[in-house]
Amino acid sequence: MAVYKKTYRPYEGALTPAWSRLAVIPRYAFDDLRKSRFLSIFFLATFIYPAICALLIYLEHNSSALRILGAEQMSRFISVNVTFFLSILGWQGMLALFMAAFVGPGRVSPDLLNGGLPLYLSRPFSRVEYVVGKMLILVTLLSLMTWVPGLALFGLQGYLEGWAWVTANARIAVAFFAGSWIWILLTSLLALALSAWVKWKPAAGALMFGLFFAASAFGGVVNLVQHTRWGHLMQIGNLVGTVWVALFEGAHPTTTGAVFFRITPGEEMPVWSACAVLLGMAGMCLYMLARKIRGAEVVR
Repeated sequence: MAVYKKTYRPYEGALTPAWSRLAVIPRYAFDDLRKSRFLSIFFLATFIYPAICALLIYLEHNSSALRILGAEQMSRFISVNVTFFLSILGWQGMLALFMAAFVGPGRVSPDLLNGGLPLYLSRPFSRVEYVVGKMLILVTLLSLMTWVPGLALFGLQGYLEGWAWVTANARIAVAFFAGSWIWILLTSLLALALSAWVKWKPAAGALMFGLFFAASAFGGVVNLVQHTRWGHLMQIGNLVGTVWVALFEGAHPTTTGAVFFRITPGEEMPVWSACAVLLGMAGMCLYMLARKIRGAEVVR
């Protein structure tokens, strides 16, 4: 528009609230994810195990259904307790790792490769809002896979068992929610940090599995060679399992953690050490993101 015509007028319409601007990123990201048939099928498949658990809870309280199925003795093998919910959290947590490895590496690297960050940050959009907007994609997906079905199963058990069971086992619901968020935040930060530093998506996804499995194997070798237990600090599954057991059972645990997140009997680590290492990992991921998420990159 030519300036001499003096017909320019500033925009006078309604402005988007500042707190909701970061929601633009996940809105368009979810549109792209829905186009992937593989991710859609995988996401739906993650609800198979919670559906089986819901069926088991229903059968435990329905003797007539067991008689119809000819499995009256099955009720003696169904026990909805701490171990039951820990196994759900462990299984769904591992599926959440797979989802983060598939979705996370493609969140930041395209913006860095194609020069998209200056377009984001040249607007009233801070670096923190950019990272939070990217994290919302993973946080939403992983929440729907972990604590949402877990609390739904807890509610189903409480509805069938009665209010007395809910009050006696309220710690399970709190621990499931808190334990899920610990794992969600850790995997989300790790996926975004690797996406920012490793431009090739398959390599970034493979690194996530490498940190979980290869580091666990290396920690086991350290324990074997040095005759110590501190090698478990390199094992993410052991660290998360230690925190989960403390949340679910406190100072006197009766279980060894969840599936994929087991604690080696007799080699338990102090809870404070596991929390310190997990916080250190999260801090390192934030530092890696802070180094890369910039409006302009200065090359020396």
